[in-house]
Amino acid sequence: MFQPIAQELLFSRNDSADPRRGEQVKVIDSIESLSPGFVVAGYPDDEGIKNNGGRVGAANAPDLIRKFLYKMVASPSSLYDIGNLLPKSPLPDRHEIARKTAARALTNHHRWIGLGGGHDYGYADGAGFLDWAKTQKKKPILVNFDAHLDVRKPGPTLNSGTPFYRLSEMGVEFDFIQIGIQRQCNSEAHLKWSRDRNHLIITLEDYWTSHLSLSEYVIQQMGDLLVQSRPCFVSVDIDAFAWPYAIGASQSWPTGLEPKEFWPCYLLLLKRLDVRALGIYETSPPLDFDSGTSKLASLIADTFLREVNP
Repeated sequence: MFQPIAQELLFSRNDSADPRRGEQVKVIDSIESLSPGFVVAGYPDDEGIKNNGGRVGAANAPDLIRKFLYKMVASPSSLYDIGNLLPKSPLPDRHEIARKTAARALTNHHRWIGLGGGHDYGYADGAGFLDWAKTQKKKPILVNFDAHLDVRKPGPTLNSGTPFYRLSEMGVEFDFIQIGIQRQCNSEAHLKWSRDRNHLIITLEDYWTSHLSLSEYVIQQMGDLLVQSRPCFVSVDIDAFAWPYAIGASQSWPTGLEPKEFWPCYLLLLKRLDVRALGIYETSPPLDFDSGTSKLASLIADTFLREVNP
């Protein structure tokens, strides 16, 4: 189901005074009987993007994100890599494999990092998180950084625009916050559908016109949701970032977040909430320049590894 990553991704400087993540990470084929740590899984799969009429290329992202992530300086936590999900079964079956694997990792006291691939895998990672969260005493929170709501109702085929519709139909109660939503990307019907379900939508335009920092505006909008440390899944569609920072996205706009806005807000969430799972999606290396978008994705994963204890 999962294929081990190539050994050349396990970077080393061969310098005991300068250890890198490639020396730290353990390639695994089973999640059980491991000390608590972070489990990385890759989804080299952009079928959902193609089904949604998007630009393909995200299938190339997981290993390139790893290439930069595993060159970075190591941090103390245990780090495991279960490899890449093989795209041999039908897309719904692949989602279920990823879902069950994520839930099993969380049940075994690990934290989860899913590397897309299309944002349809936000359903797989999110459903695995919610399956685990059913056993917890606190109501879970999902936070999505994105230009799109991704609440399309599945049609004949699953696609990258459907993850949060599918999660909302699971029958599990959770609070949901969407950050960076852009009006030109979302229909009034999808906005209404989300608001009818009490999703908190923080649009790029409303944030900009507030004249607050993104962190200040998110604190203002989320209010009591940030008071109690509740289990959280953070989903980052890389097209939440503006084109100069994420040209290699499945869809890219001149408007969007800047890293200097995103990072304080992201660190706030990692500090205030119990972030158990992180998903990074829609990075598309063939559309990129000098791998800048893949490097951005790897930095988001690196921050999670550094700032959160397993």
